[in-house]
Parts: sequence; C-alpha cells; structure tokens
Amino acid sequence: MDEHAVLVDANVVIYALGHAEPQRTRCRAFLEDLWSGTGRGYASVEMVQEVVHHRLRRGGRADAVNDARDMSKLLIVLDFDHEVLERSLELIETTSIRGRDAVHAATALAYGIETIASSDPAFDGIPGITRVDPLTM
Repeated sequence: MDEHAVLVDANVVIYALGHAEPQRTRCRAFLEDLWSGTGRGYASVEMVQEVVHHRLRRGGRADAVNDARDMSKLLIVLDFDHEVLERSLELIETTSIRGRDAVHAATALAYGIETIASSDPAFDGIPGITRVDPLTM
C-alpha cells in the first residue's frame, strides 16, 4: 500500500462535521490536507456505518445519508470480508482493542495500511498500526 495511505477513524469525520472547536477545525484541516494530495484517505465500511449512526442521532435521515455519500466520494471505502472479520476477532483475542475499533484496525491491516488517523488511543499498541491524532498535529 502507498506509504501515505491513512485509514480515517469515525471520530475524525464526526468532529469535522460539526463537533466543538478546536476539534472541528483541526479535523477539517487534516481531511483537507489528505484530499489535497498529502496522502490517500481510506475508510472501513464500519466507519461509514458509525458516522451514519452518529449523524442519525444528531439530525435527520437525509443529512446522515448525504454525509455518508459525500464521505464515500472523498475516502476510498474498503470491503469488509472474511479476512477482515477473522483479523478483527484475532485482534480482540490478543490485544485490548474492542468491537468497531477492531474492525477498523483489521481493515487497515488487511489492506496493508499502517496508519490510522484517530483521536482514540485504542489503536495504540496494535502491531503493524501507527496512530496519528489530528487533534495534536
């Protein structure tokens, strides 16, 4: 995979879509940098679902669906398959990561992506993954 490939966690997108400052500004800047060519952004299918779930709680269906469609145009959405499932279960067995975060990490690993953008320290210590936090950049 490209050395500038970054799997984007849901919290980065959620913050960029309207969280309080300074999270919104920093996450928007991070995503804009990705889209302007400093890297290539990827998403797990579960990340898109997570953002939709959050947006449905905050607003209407149309906005949630539109945000998901916009996101899928700007990030390359990677498939969830049996390999990703197995890797996520292995990560749950062997590390402290849980649920959706395990799916995100497993997706990155299955596709050879070594970097995850997230403010969530749950990704720290996952073999083969380096976390970058847009809030501290």
